[in-house]
Amino acid sequence: MTAYRAFTIAIPDETIQSIQARVRAYPWHEMPDDGGWAYGTNLDYMKALCDYWVTAYDWRQHEAQINRFAQFKAQVEGIDLHFIYEKGSGPNPRPLLISHGWPGTIVEFLEVIDVLAHPEKYGGNVEDAFDVVVPSLPGFGFSGRPPRPYGPRKMATVFNSLMTEVLGYESYVAQGGDWGGAIVSWLGYEHSACAAIHINILTMRHKDGPQGAEEVAWAEQFEREQRVQDGYRTQQATKPQTLSYAMMDSPVGVAAWILEKMHGWSDLAGDDIEGVYSKDQLLTNIMVYIVTRTFNTASWIYFGRREEGGRILSPEGRRVEVPTGCAVFPKEMLAWPPRSYAERIYNITQWTEMPRGGHFAAMEQPELLIEDIRKFARGLNE
Repeated sequence: MTAYRAFTIAIPDETIQSIQARVRAYPWHEMPDDGGWAYGTNLDYMKALCDYWVTAYDWRQHEAQINRFAQFKAQVEGIDLHFIYEKGSGPNPRPLLISHGWPGTIVEFLEVIDVLAHPEKYGGNVEDAFDVVVPSLPGFGFSGRPPRPYGPRKMATVFNSLMTEVLGYESYVAQGGDWGGAIVSWLGYEHSACAAIHINILTMRHKDGPQGAEEVAWAEQFEREQRVQDGYRTQQATKPQTLSYAMMDSPVGVAAWILEKMHGWSDLAGDDIEGVYSKDQLLTNIMVYIVTRTFNTASWIYFGRREEGGRILSPEGRRVEVPTGCAVFPKEMLAWPPRSYAERIYNITQWTEMPRGGHFAAMEQPELLIEDIRKFARGLNE
């Protein structure tokens, strides 16, 4: 087994003060009078958030919240990988790897880790306990950067090594949304130690494309809906380094880039982003990118996937054969296909159509996600 060492987040005061100074000094500009959020991140909301950022937001409070979990670093496949490792209650907790994506971080999972690891503390059954492993993706947050862009397939190899060679598990379950959904798909497809996967997004595609009227209609609608999302995705998949020169020196720029996605990809009532997330949640997720200076290296994953071949899982048409649970949230920005399409990619043993929720499931609807993961894991014992 590879050794791992304890890690605690301790951002220097000078870093926090520098961020606050740059936010205060930001040269505000214009947006159209009828702007709302249609042109991008709303100016009035950004001003209000930035005022809160420099007058009321306390990074130390949230740093302490993350540090209450046991954190470690280990050299894994050449990456100095950061991960939260919360060992579960009871005699036989099941190992569970949870993967975030972009523009997420480990902050997405702060409300689910303890509940998954220690269900008995929250009125649940100790038999549902997990050993919860939450890594920062390579190049994201507190993890070291890869030498060049890694896509989700390569990151799956890194995470499998974390679970088997560093933590010593012979078998584990993997869960993911956003890029995590792609990473765990590759884990289930290529790594025998991954016994099952649970996803709350479908990013992969079948080589044969949609079949039948319902699937074709979904694919056509999907393409129409994604046109307004293609700007950031194309930039980060083709010229991420150019974008980074502006972002690395602008906390407000990073915040606006990420907030646009948090707003557009979530299940909101109108434009009320704070009906789902607090300012503190939004800013803490943003701050992880800024205090670690990883906006640049985090964007590389888009370039990495393009080099790996894009969304097609198998040129031969093979599917992920390990049991797969699908949590289908209605406001997922990558609209789910009909189940018939998904079943050509995965061995689906659980398909749950959720009553509410969007892309950032662990933050938006933690209770729904937790219960679906538990139900899926129970089914693996049957």
